[in-house]
Amino acid sequence: MKNMTKTKHKKLKPSFKKVIRKHWLLLLMLAPAVLYVIIFSYIPMTGIVMAFEKYNYKGGIYRSPWVGLNNFKALMLSGKLGLVTRNTLLYNIVFIALGLFTEVGVAILLNELRSKIFKKTAQSIMFLPYFISWVVAGAIMYNIFNYEKGVFNHLLSIIHLSPVDIYNTPNVWPVILVFLKLWKSVGYGSVIYLAAITGLDQEMFEAASIDGASAWQKIRFLTIPSLVPTMMTMTLLALGNIFRGDFGLFYQTVKSSAILQPTTEIIDTYIFKLLIGTGDVGVSAASGLFQSVLCFFTITTVNAVVKKINPDYALF
Repeated sequence: MKNMTKTKHKKLKPSFKKVIRKHWLLLLMLAPAVLYVIIFSYIPMTGIVMAFEKYNYKGGIYRSPWVGLNNFKALMLSGKLGLVTRNTLLYNIVFIALGLFTEVGVAILLNELRSKIFKKTAQSIMFLPYFISWVVAGAIMYNIFNYEKGVFNHLLSIIHLSPVDIYNTPNVWPVILVFLKLWKSVGYGSVIYLAAITGLDQEMFEAASIDGASAWQKIRFLTIPSLVPTMMTMTLLALGNIFRGDFGLFYQTVKSSAILQPTTEIIDTYIFKLLIGTGDVGVSAASGLFQSVLCFFTITTVNAVVKKINPDYALF
């Protein structure tokens, strides 16, 4: 009987050639995406060897002198790796937490609006900052907070208050950077959650209304629990990049102020400045590899914990 069952399974399972012949059009449509991932994601991974080399332009990526872990030693001895890693981690934790709260909140508020014109207008206004480059945002901010000619200090002078030198005051920058990040990303993030809310079964909301549930009760007991799978997926994806900072945000808005570096320097800006300042490609590559390894272990660990608690919410 067992042999007969195995034989049936073998007969039912189509061969690889038959699968290709049957689904060749779908596979052809998939080919550009597969090629894109291979060319731009997998092939560049061979450049990891630069982190273990004393890179020079004569030898190139694969023929430069091998130095082992010396680049990582130089990185550790620089004295800034711990600071920039801590800054990157803390900023991203705040970005993820506040981003999740504001994006879900905005999506729920937009969903509760009854005026379609006001709803579309508000959504468009909030979505607009997503398309503004950090270069433009940094220039706008500089013109507002510039010590000598900024709009902010001009308004302070009108009401007879002393000017504030924002670009030499490190303590205010965590608040500024968090505000700018939310200003730019909340509109885009809320669209994702709004789409998830729109796709919910409307019959359960109608049943709740018949039972006398208020708008707040429907949000608390129906909308938010239904959004948990989407929230978990988006949070896990964000945690996969928790040691990668928004380079444009931290570089274009902070500029090159040395006073602000202990508060605003992250791994990405540190690697960039290290490469520009020293020209040492090997140490910069070691920094990038260090960053990638941290991200890999973070997402793997968090996903494993989530999988144990609730396998339905895990990414893989």
